[in-house]
Amino acid sequence: MTKALATPLLSLLFCHALLISFAKADEWPQWMGPQRDGVWREDGIIDTFPAAGPKVLWRTPIGLGYAGPAVVGGHVFVTDRKLAEGAKVAVSGFQKGEIRGNERVLCLNAADGKEIWKYEYDCPYNVQYSNGPRTTPIVSGGKVYTLGTEGNLLCLDAEKGTLIWSHEYKKDLNVTSPTWGFAASPLIDGNKLICLARGVGSTAIAYDKDTGKELWRALSAQEPGYCPPVIYDLNGKRQLIIWHPEAVNGLNPETGAVYWTQKFTSKAGLSVPMPRKLKLADGSDGLFITAFYNGPMMLKFEAGKEQPTVLWRGESISEKKTDGLHSIMPTPFIEGGFIYGVCSYGQFRCLNAETGKRVWESFIPTGGPYPTAEGVRWANAFIIKNGERFFIPNEKGDLIIARLSEKGYDEVSRAHILEPDNKSAGRPVNWSHPAFAQRCVFARNDSEIVCVSLAK
Repeated sequence: MTKALATPLLSLLFCHALLISFAKADEWPQWMGPQRDGVWREDGIIDTFPAAGPKVLWRTPIGLGYAGPAVVGGHVFVTDRKLAEGAKVAVSGFQKGEIRGNERVLCLNAADGKEIWKYEYDCPYNVQYSNGPRTTPIVSGGKVYTLGTEGNLLCLDAEKGTLIWSHEYKKDLNVTSPTWGFAASPLIDGNKLICLARGVGSTAIAYDKDTGKELWRALSAQEPGYCPPVIYDLNGKRQLIIWHPEAVNGLNPETGAVYWTQKFTSKAGLSVPMPRKLKLADGSDGLFITAFYNGPMMLKFEAGKEQPTVLWRGESISEKKTDGLHSIMPTPFIEGGFIYGVCSYGQFRCLNAETGKRVWESFIPTGGPYPTAEGVRWANAFIIKNGERFFIPNEKGDLIIARLSEKGYDEVSRAHILEPDNKSAGRPVNWSHPAFAQRCVFARNDSEIVCVSLAK
């Protein structure tokens, strides 16, 4: 083969290899990943972090916000908040009062972090923990959907950033924002965009995702809570699970009709972590719920019965004297008959899924050991599975690789990838769930978003 022919051929083969590699790269189009289950299914991921830490591919300045990013089609979508001139975020997260500023939807190039487009709108806040938007954008069919803290629901063209349709919950439903704003990341099911809203008969609302036309409303609760909706197959029936602070509910996703309701009161309206489905030892379906004050509950779905039964419940309704798992934010992970999650004061715990009994706990993943035996209130870490191990980003900006089993917590490697700069909790924290895509982690705080390579 002549050199003249070999060079173009080698270039062609190289480009083909890159295309194959890109085709295998995963995306992160919504809350908790492609299947909304906290599993990152890409291969070719590092086993341990290099001594100098993983390579940072880019950093891009952004505004305030708790909302995690979505990564689709070589684009990164994230929402943030820019304060009006002279406006300041409250020193304490519990302070409330009007704070002027804009919410923004940003589209960045996943390769270099450069801005592709920006959509911005005026949005004064009157909620506690007023740093910024909470919900992860959801991307589908060339459109990106966002839900802001004060109830601005947007559908934008994913390539151009132009507005296709919108709703404003406070005007449309004549309601006020929840204490901590609208925070439940929407769900797409077929042609439907399913959201947690507010009001009599409108705790959950489904819209036509292409036109914004309302399709159905369901449920009435004094407070909507902050728990993302999710769809599971339970007892052979597709069910939309809506957990608001008064009850867990199973709905028909097509119509909003209620199949069943199980009372489960959440103090202070804190229904937050997404319920998780599992298979119980006898082959029946289970549904696990955990609340900060009220603790855990396991529902069991028995053949021939539409209404689930309570298999077990935690005994404590205290945020401190906890017997099971009292999670404030992170959604637990369930595998092999065991539940892994973060309790109220940063205790990373393993429970037996059949009984709810604690198997072990450790303060190490959330940043410990802490100076007190009680830990730190709301200490947080998220749990994402990749292969046979887990990636655990904690509130201190560390990314941890660990193995989890009933035998205990086994930390493999740890790297610091982002500074915690939100001080509303009285200490610097980062409470934003990262995206894992294209063999990278995309993580943000209140001042920047970073892309860190996790490729071998």
